Amino acid sequence: MGQRRSPLGVVELELLAARGWRALEEDRLGDWLLRAGNGFTGRANSVLVVGDPGVPPEEAVAAVARWYDDRGLQPCAMLPGVQSRRADAAFAAAGWATDGDVLVLTAPVAPTGPPAVPVDLSPTPDDAWLAGYRYRGGPLPAGALEVLTHGEDVVFASVRLDREPAPLAAVARGVLTDGWLGVTAVTVAEEHRRRGLATAVMAGLQQWAADRGAHSVYLQVTAENAPARALYRRAGFIEHHRYHYRRRVG
Repeated sequence: MGQRRSPLGVVELELLAARGWRALEEDRLGDWLLRAGNGFTGRANSVLVVGDPGVPPEEAVAAVARWYDDRGLQPCAMLPGVQSRRADAAFAAAGWATDGDVLVLTAPVAPTGPPAVPVDLSPTPDDAWLAGYRYRGGPLPAGALEVLTHGEDVVFASVRLDREPAPLAAVARGVLTDGWLGVTAVTVAEEHRRRGLATAVMAGLQQWAADRGAHSVYLQVTAENAPARALYRRAGFIEHHRYHYRRRVG
């Protein structure tokens, strides 16, 4: 698979990704994108700090805090790339705590033919898929379904190795936005790991996207997740940029 860097910049790719994992409520603070989604995932419940908020950084931090306080959510900011450094300093000065880095990886869409195991694709997730997606190692919280299905061209991939009612062996979510495939929610059941199932669901999603004219794929992985990073590196992904969250403490 040939490697090449995305022609999109950090801001453009993050705004595209925000359309692929859409919050249930959105608002603007200048160029910044305020997002709320039942508290499910940082991406759907943080302000995307890109561009100019239209007010001094200290005022922007306070306005973000008020917006999330009004919705009963912990104020959170997502700060991608070097373009957010000035804002990051303002959040840090206000005492907001930082998380570890998340890597945004990209690659050309490269369908490799039928996956090694059958991959089922559906426009909606059934109960088995929802049970198979382990969010932060646990079951999905209330309200997650609304966020998962809140997209224009979404597909849910699954691999079943054992007959029902046995749980699914692997699941993933794909979304197509302006020729870009976004891959999220890749989960392989612990008892089925190291059998190529993550590769299989990725192959199924890329074939689905290629059939719709997609040219590129992006995904996010935490910097500390060495096994996943190795998997994606072998699949031809390269680092586009990084982001981190800051959350108000207390």
